[in-house]
Amino acid sequence: MLRRVACLTAAALWLPASAMAQGMPQLDFKNPLTTSHVGWGIVIFIGLYLLLSRWALPQVATVLEMRATAIARDLEAAQTAKAAVDAAIAELTEATRAAQTGAQTEINRAVDAAKAASAEQSARLNVRLEAQLASAEQQIAAARASALGALRQVATETAMNVVGRLTGVAANAQAVDAAVGAALVARGQG
Repeated sequence: MLRRVACLTAAALWLPASAMAQGMPQLDFKNPLTTSHVGWGIVIFIGLYLLLSRWALPQVATVLEMRATAIARDLEAAQTAKAAVDAAIAELTEATRAAQTGAQTEINRAVDAAKAASAEQSARLNVRLEAQLASAEQQIAAARASALGALRQVATETAMNVVGRLTGVAANAQAVDAAVGAALVARGQG
């Protein structure tokens, strides 16, 4: 340290002398005012150097070290928190996936149950409709047979009335009945 100060002092004294040799009037050491200014400048420089190197810069270094320690501690806490958050997100994602799978399973089960119930109800309705259809076909067949039986009788009576009015002679009931029966058979109704 003292060696540095001595080198700086020698340089400060040599610099004005070399400047004087080159003709700079501002550094004329023959003038007592210039010599005192340079002397006080050297003393102030050495004082500031010692003040900064012994007191101010160590405090700045301490503050920087404390700040670096705080930053490192905060980064470590942030990394720990990030790891915890990542773990929570992974757990939440897995829980969501499991819930979706369970919900889809329940939906599929409900759809299958609804399809089975619908198929069962449809089968019951088909059986009932088939029974109603068979009953209706029987009623239609009975009504048709009754209508055809009545048709033969009505046709026979009408033919006898028409023949009797046109000819004025009563028609033979067996002959008219046989002719009506043949006509109905020809039409597929007899």
